[in-house]
Amino acid sequence: MLLQAGDLLAQSSPPVPPVAQGTMGQGIVALRRPVTPLAVIAPRSGQDVDSTGGAAAFVAGGGRVIGSPAGSVGASALQRTDPAKGPSPWWAPVASLAIPGSGQFALRQQRSVAYLVAEVFLLVQYVAAQRDGDRERTAYRDLARNVARKPFGGTQPGTWDYYERLEQFLESGAYDRIPGGGLDPELDPSTFNGARWRLARETFWLNPDVAPAVSSAEYQRALDFYRRTAVGEAFRWSWFDATLEQDVYIQTIRSANRSYQRAVNVLGAVAMNHLASLIDGYVSVRIRRYGGVQVAGFTLDGVQVAFQPALGAPAGSVQTGLRFTR
Repeated sequence: MLLQAGDLLAQSSPPVPPVAQGTMGQGIVALRRPVTPLAVIAPRSGQDVDSTGGAAAFVAGGGRVIGSPAGSVGASALQRTDPAKGPSPWWAPVASLAIPGSGQFALRQQRSVAYLVAEVFLLVQYVAAQRDGDRERTAYRDLARNVARKPFGGTQPGTWDYYERLEQFLESGAYDRIPGGGLDPELDPSTFNGARWRLARETFWLNPDVAPAVSSAEYQRALDFYRRTAVGEAFRWSWFDATLEQDVYIQTIRSANRSYQRAVNVLGAVAMNHLASLIDGYVSVRIRRYGGVQVAGFTLDGVQVAFQPALGAPAGSVQTGLRFTR
């Protein structure tokens, strides 16, 4: 039985030709009307459907292959079951893990092209997403330096958390409210540093509105927390009278986040393509050498793969089908 999330075999009104007739486990069952199941009966190993013979006769006799889902280009083809005989190098799965499709190429399987096309397409998408993220990151850092940090002469690049703080607060506030002498934290809670000092007081003082003695342990612990988390003068900022620029900054930093997340997602798809090619290569070698793989009483006797690049989407899809027989 073939399990796949892609194509559907169906027949129109003309009669079913002999090649399309058969019983479950011995031939393709032709359906009288279009339906949408995810399972199609496929032949057992050794009883292959010739992709240029039987399948062609099936189509010529009135059957048809329903194409890809709406919104996608390309179509996966029903490939024949892996031949029982043929080259079966033991290293094919390892080659597939390193370069998807290389193991299938060594096994002389046409689906090697699907793995290779998917790999190239996904890598191109990853490079594009990473490039977009880098460009947008440079844009929001330049905006912060030329607008919010310019009055204070700040030019040193900050950390990722630092640029997120510029998104959340209009101003950083002063680090030392009264220059000279001891450290006097910012008191305005609407600023970033003022919010840090407020949190330190709520955390370490019995009453955040009543200051203990400066020499006391609780005051010193709060002051130490402020030193570690507040923004120094070299990184001070203010979006005062520049709220429009801050809105542009926020949109740019969010766009950069989306680009980097897209790059991570594409990398995950690349990893899945390598894994699928590895499993496919292992199953194919196992079938050719030992006659199949037993899974819960069923024999895995074939694998089908097709790649579908989607229109308007950052990545396509690799459709994989597994054939099982009792």
